[in-house]
Amino acid sequence: NNMSTMTTAAPTPSQQQQLAPLSAQTSLKRSRILFDTSSSSSNNNTNTTNTTAQTTTTTPLAAATQAFVPPLFDSQLHQQTIKRKIRLQYPSEYSKLAFQAEENEVDAEGGEKQQRKETATARAVREIRKEALDRLRSGEDYVEAGGDGSHDVGAEGRLVIHREVDMKSSVMHNNQGDIGGGALIVSGSNNTTAFSGPNSTTTTEQQQQKGQPIRSGGILVKRDDDSNTTIPTPKWHAPWKLSTVLSSHLGWVRSIAFDPHNTMFATGGNDRVIKIFDLAKACVASQDALKITLTGHISPVRGLAFSERHPYLFSAGEDKLVKCWDLETNQVIRHYHGHLSGVFALKLHPTLDLLVTGGRDAVARVWDMRTKHQVHCLTGHDNTVGALLTKGTDPQIVTGSYDSTIKLWDLAAGKCMTTLTHHKKSVRALAMPSYENTFISGAADSLKKWVGSDGRFVKSFTGHKGVINAMAVNDDGVLLSGADDGSMNFWDYNTGHCFQQSMTVAQPGSLDAENGIFAAEFDLTGTRLITCEADKTIKIWKEDEHASELTHPIDMKNWRKKCIAEAKNRY
Repeated sequence: NNMSTMTTAAPTPSQQQQLAPLSAQTSLKRSRILFDTSSSSSNNNTNTTNTTAQTTTTTPLAAATQAFVPPLFDSQLHQQTIKRKIRLQYPSEYSKLAFQAEENEVDAEGGEKQQRKETATARAVREIRKEALDRLRSGEDYVEAGGDGSHDVGAEGRLVIHREVDMKSSVMHNNQGDIGGGALIVSGSNNTTAFSGPNSTTTTEQQQQKGQPIRSGGILVKRDDDSNTTIPTPKWHAPWKLSTVLSSHLGWVRSIAFDPHNTMFATGGNDRVIKIFDLAKACVASQDALKITLTGHISPVRGLAFSERHPYLFSAGEDKLVKCWDLETNQVIRHYHGHLSGVFALKLHPTLDLLVTGGRDAVARVWDMRTKHQVHCLTGHDNTVGALLTKGTDPQIVTGSYDSTIKLWDLAAGKCMTTLTHHKKSVRALAMPSYENTFISGAADSLKKWVGSDGRFVKSFTGHKGVINAMAVNDDGVLLSGADDGSMNFWDYNTGHCFQQSMTVAQPGSLDAENGIFAAEFDLTGTRLITCEADKTIKIWKEDEHASELTHPIDMKNWRKKCIAEAKNRY
């Protein structure tokens, strides 16, 4: 195509500065001409010649160019500018752009027959406009091809952007044939793109399925598509089964703790005593598994913790008392006074000699283990502090409360850093893996996973109906959540896939309602799980050694349905 037939001198620098806004205005007017429906009929009837014996093109592109050529216009400079813009905006597609030559015999002055070349862009525009008009006439008005040629919004939230690619009369060819403008359709979820242009032999949907390469230019369409939700692949875990039942307490078993050497564990219950068991003997149900019974509390024991650097056991109860037991003499050597009501949670700092307790007085208190002095009183909750976590990095203390909030605390300043209000029910359990800086909270509405450094929300684990009293996670990524109705859910901690749902069994002689789970903990190897329950028993669980991915495969069908449903509810 001849962009212009006028002969002008090369513009000066000042004229080039004036040319820039004129070129932008020309491109806008040219786009309006291209998408003007009235020009469709006139273009087919136009057949004129100019006075310089050169053939006048009849394409809409040429008509637009000749109609709005500025007075100071250098065709060579315009050609270089267009090439440079395309090279900058479409670097990967620049080498693939080409122009389609279509030989048409046109009678010119002197009776000679000349060949006319039409750009692929002009042909694509004509075909796209014709297709859009046909759809408008047939009632399929989700794409509006008229307007000012800049962008249109059709039905069903689809965004249509008209784009023009013009390289004047230059012709480039590649090994794949001549490629011009087309339609670029972008999906709303994962940016799936497909091309539909004048040289396409398949439809856009077929090209999406075949994964054909994408060409730039033409019409950009954005549409909503929820079917392309990313489905995380869960890790396979063996199911867990009941191994041993210990009946030693005379009341509900409310707390449990493992010693740092993984040789024994301690439990506390409503019978106001602390019992220490040998782990190896307890796993095989030996009669001498119980090592010692510690008495001293006058109310249920709600928290236990072994010190990693001292031969000490710390306990907390509903009698407002926090005690330190010397395991060499089996005597109480320290008391920590200060709580105004029952103490429901107890944790030790992993690196400092600090003790953190939380209770029904709605505060968490930080104690110096050696001097028995209160270092901080962390206030801010409106109800009982029922769960605690301690870490070696900030925030070093995490508290969960019955007021349905979670607070992250700055240990040095003794002030709250972040308050998490995502839960709608009381937060009764917190758990943290040893291999990553995240933690998970449990409530009656759902389980929620958080980033440990700043408290950013990661994911909700839905599906466990019940009041979550206990949670535990091992190094293999197995998360247990136990509820007050005796239900136990085993999750893949990384993806949130629930691979096992089971119910604990009330022991003979107890009521069927006494099957709640109050505390749970994995041993240091992660191969044994111990639960403390309302039927006064301590149950030891282990993985099924005969299970495999063939006998217990992952139910990917239901897992995919759940992920898609959660994605739709989220947005």
